[in-house]
Amino acid sequence: QVQLVESGGGLVQPGGSLRLSCAASVSIFRDNTMGWYRQAPGKQRELVAIITGSGTTNYADPVKGRFAISRDGAKNTWYLQMNSLKPEDTAVYYCKLFYYGTHYWGKGTLVTVSS
Repeated sequence: QVQLVESGGGLVQPGGSLRLSCAASVSIFRDNTMGWYRQAPGKQRELVAIITGSGTTNYADPVKGRFAISRDGAKNTWYLQMNSLKPEDTAVYYCKLFYYGTHYWGKGTLVTVSS
């Protein structure tokens, strides 16, 4: 059973930074893709960033230049560094792992950007 546990969410002022973490219960190998998604109130879940097994990254346009996805295979963990946060970044953030043909989701962590 694959389990993903997010951490690092919270309340931050506009312009601030947060780092989200997602820890997997399985070993992350080079052929797995990991990502972060978010869902704001009243909106559909959307892609934020992904990182492939080869290390290629891709970002949604609204977060390019502000967010960075990374991973640590030794810790089976990937991260989302969020800088220059804006109120419109407020959402529940979910991590996802594409693991040998199956998608697994974390339960989400709330990020609130407000003064």
